[in-house]
Amino acid sequence: MTTHHFAPARFFNTIGAHPPALTVADGDTVIAATLDAHGFDAKGEQPARPPNPMSGPIFVKGAEPGDALSVTIEKIAMVRPTGWTMQGLAANVVDPKLVPQLPPREKVFWIIDTNSGTCRLKEPGAHHLPEIPIKPMIGCLGVAPSGGEAITTASSGPYGGNMDYRRIAEGTEILFPVSVPGALFFLGDVHAAQGDGEIAGTGIETAAEVRVTLKVVKGKTLLWPRGVTADDIFTIGNARPLDQALQHATSEMLRMLTDDHGMTAIAASHLMGQAVRYDVANVFNPAYSVACRIGKRWL
Repeated sequence: MTTHHFAPARFFNTIGAHPPALTVADGDTVIAATLDAHGFDAKGEQPARPPNPMSGPIFVKGAEPGDALSVTIEKIAMVRPTGWTMQGLAANVVDPKLVPQLPPREKVFWIIDTNSGTCRLKEPGAHHLPEIPIKPMIGCLGVAPSGGEAITTASSGPYGGNMDYRRIAEGTEILFPVSVPGALFFLGDVHAAQGDGEIAGTGIETAAEVRVTLKVVKGKTLLWPRGVTADDIFTIGNARPLDQALQHATSEMLRMLTDDHGMTAIAASHLMGQAVRYDVANVFNPAYSVACRIGKRWL
C-alpha cells in the first residue's frame, strides 16, 4: 500500500464529478492538506473562497457504483495556531421571540494551543470562558453524488457532505455509497472543536492536515453513510425537516444491523428500541444531520 501526500492546487465548493486531482489504489493512505471553511490555509493565506472549499476529488481504483468506500480517519493534525467562530447562536435554534436579543454575527478568533491541547478566545474580554479541549473533527467529507450532480459543500445528502458530526474524528471509519466510478472522494472543513448541532453555525474553524486510508468494499449497497468508532456504530441521515433526517438515519441503522450483524428485523427493532442514542449533528445547514448510534457492547 502507498501513502500519498496531497497538496491540492485547486479546491471545490461543490461535491460532484469533477476531474480527479489524485488517483490512488484500493487500500492506499492519503495525507491531505485542507483549508478552513472560508478558504484560508495553514499560513493564513486564502487560495479558495467560501463555503467549505474541499480538497479532492480523489479517484479510488476499483470503486464502482453499488460498492461502498470506507474512509478510516487516522490523524487530524492542527497546522495553524488560530481558528475562528461566528459569534452568537444561529437564529433557527432559539425561540423566534429571542432572535432580536441575539448578539451580532461577527467573526471572532481563537488560539489553538497544541502544547496545552486547548483552544481559548484570542480576546476573551469579560467573558471568562474556560479553555476548550482540542477535539478535531472533519466537518465536510463525502463522495460524488449520482446523476451527475454537483452539490454545494454547504449542504449534505446520501453521499455525505457538510454533516458536521463531531464523532467523525480520529479513529472513526465512515462508509459512503459509491455512485460514480472511482467514488471521487472529497474532504475539508476541519474543526478544532465543536459541540453537537453546530448551533453557532461554526465549530472552531481551522486548516489541518488529515491522514485517511481509503478502501473499496465491493458489492456493499448503502443508502446513507454508516460509521464505526471505538465504542459505537452509527448511521447518518441528512435532510430537512429534522424528523426526515432522523427517519433516514433510523432506517439505515435497521439495514446495518440486518446486513452487517446478521439480526432479524424483529431482533434489530427490539435492540434499537432500547439501545439507540440519537445525536443531532447539525441544525444549521440547508440539510440537517442526525446520527443514529448504538454501543458496540450491545452487539
